Amino acid sequence: MKKYQLATTDTFRPSIDYSSQLNPEQLSAVTSGDGPSLVIAGAGSGKTRVVTYRVAYLLEKGIHPSRIMLLTFTNRAAREMLHRVELLIKGEARRAWGGTFHHIGNIILRQYGKAVNLNANFTILDSEDTKDLIDSCIAELNLRTDKMFPKGKIVLEVISRSTGSERTIADVVENDFSYLLVFAEEIEKANQLYMKKKMTMNLVDFDDLLYYWKKIMVEIPAVREKLSGRFLHILVDEYQDTNKIQAEIVDLMASAHRNLMVVGDDAQSIYSFRGACFDNIINFPERYLDTKVFKLTTNYRSTEEILSLANESIAFNKRQFPKILNSIQRKGVLPAMVPLQNLSQEAEFVSQRILDLIDEGVPLNEIAVLYRSHYQSMELQMELTRKRIPYEVRSGLRFFEQAHIKDIISYLRAALNPMDEISWIRVLKLIPGIGNITAKKVWEFIKASENPLETAASDNITKLLSRRARDNWKTYKISMEALKGDNVLNNPSEAIREILESSYDAYLQSNYENYEDRREDIEQLSNYSEHFNSTREFLSDLALLTSVQAEDVVEPEEEAEAIVLSTIHRAKGLEWSRVFIIGLTDGSFPSAKSMGSLEGEEEERRVFYVAVTRAKDELYLCYPVMDNRWHDGSILKRPSPFIQELPEKTYEHWEIEGGDY
Repeated sequence: MKKYQLATTDTFRPSIDYSSQLNPEQLSAVTSGDGPSLVIAGAGSGKTRVVTYRVAYLLEKGIHPSRIMLLTFTNRAAREMLHRVELLIKGEARRAWGGTFHHIGNIILRQYGKAVNLNANFTILDSEDTKDLIDSCIAELNLRTDKMFPKGKIVLEVISRSTGSERTIADVVENDFSYLLVFAEEIEKANQLYMKKKMTMNLVDFDDLLYYWKKIMVEIPAVREKLSGRFLHILVDEYQDTNKIQAEIVDLMASAHRNLMVVGDDAQSIYSFRGACFDNIINFPERYLDTKVFKLTTNYRSTEEILSLANESIAFNKRQFPKILNSIQRKGVLPAMVPLQNLSQEAEFVSQRILDLIDEGVPLNEIAVLYRSHYQSMELQMELTRKRIPYEVRSGLRFFEQAHIKDIISYLRAALNPMDEISWIRVLKLIPGIGNITAKKVWEFIKASENPLETAASDNITKLLSRRARDNWKTYKISMEALKGDNVLNNPSEAIREILESSYDAYLQSNYENYEDRREDIEQLSNYSEHFNSTREFLSDLALLTSVQAEDVVEPEEEAEAIVLSTIHRAKGLEWSRVFIIGLTDGSFPSAKSMGSLEGEEEERRVFYVAVTRAKDELYLCYPVMDNRWHDGSILKRPSPFIQELPEKTYEHWEIEGGDY
């Protein structure tokens, strides 16, 4: 009889030379034994490489692919990692369970959903279907009788936050959407009907995929034992971005074998506004007392000087896993600390310095300007347009392409030119109950009058309106009254404020889930308009510049280079050779609403840390000394505490000369 010896752990001989392809920190994490482990992967330290090689290592040890689960934040990331694994081991890895929480949740619920009364042939609602369903619930409950009641997409945002964080609707509204507090009870009613309709029609939304997954694991012990027993190893990427329910699902799935490796960076946990729970990563060793902690601190991205500044900054955070990022023996220039007189000079400096870099041969797509909030890019967008420097906005639409900015501009144009049909139609359609046909009728009535503005602010319009539109006309009239004064002609800044305060602020609250960000945009528009002597001059300048912007827009098939403008949150995970961080003033960065609590302050410092560590070769820290805020006037601003606390040895102070400010 011939004997054949199967490989065991003791006889394990890998085909990959891990020690030559990984640095010592990475190797230690990849080849660690069983049990819970936490990999703190510093910025630019090769996190993806560690996850990929860990899966390859487990497969080479003889773990069957179907007994490995890899949870990522995009399905594409999981596919790419498993493809790399196959190239490494020169074998099959596709039977490993890889994908997002929602992807894996869908697979599990198809098999075990009946255990919690969920039919296996359920339909997953896409975002548009979800919105339609919640809108039908709001209509059925007759909640839209109040013209201020939030739109369905805002109600959905509240419901989603409630599910992900496992908090009540009332708690989410009070703490995360305080401007909706008056509607908390009605939103709860809409949620109850929404859940009932989904159950009746055998529908689930994305959040339900996690809700029912956890429900099965908690309430059905037999299924929990089967699922947790199936997977010998579970790996979670970007663990610092998980919310409460995701972390609890991971714990339940790993409960049988406890071979759980979570990979992330506590210093890059910056998404609490999306429901990410910082406690998941910071308290992991407390939940798993036998946790092995691995730190990846060798940075392959940035110079020593940039990393030195980043290390000094994040050291001020108390709640963290301390680590010092080290460069691969690559020296560079000190980061530049650049105070500017005001926002205009800040935009002038950044654009001029970008032209210098281009002359030095730096590719446009290796230059990025980062900021805390989208509105902070407005002055810079205008200056880049004047200098014909191509740019791509990663943080949303170009400033003047945004719907709420177009709305405000339409108000001003209609007031200035009563024959501007396009602007009138846009403004009229902002009124709940007025659509295209009614707006056209009202416009024709206004156009035929001797004084269009007087007519637009009169009650004569009501005979053309439906009952719902008539109920909302009063608010609209107030804003039109505000546009009849001389301030519209001579003071565009004041006119914008009047429009916002009289009616448009209420419109923002009921129509946009990011109400506060959009209000900030409009405040910034008001500040910018103070540069002009009249509204006509202001609108003319905007028209000319936006025409230039339109000419510069690159068609999708073209691949022209452009610098990147992005919020820091959108820039996470990316890198550029030269990085400018603008708006580094106290109250803007960190944002005023985040201060007052240790958690808020420390997350804001992590946002700054993420921004700094995007830079490979050069870093510019910019802040205006003077700032025009419409509620404060022109005031002297303090530099951000995050740059005030930096040791002077970590940067070079730049003094800007010239210019007319």
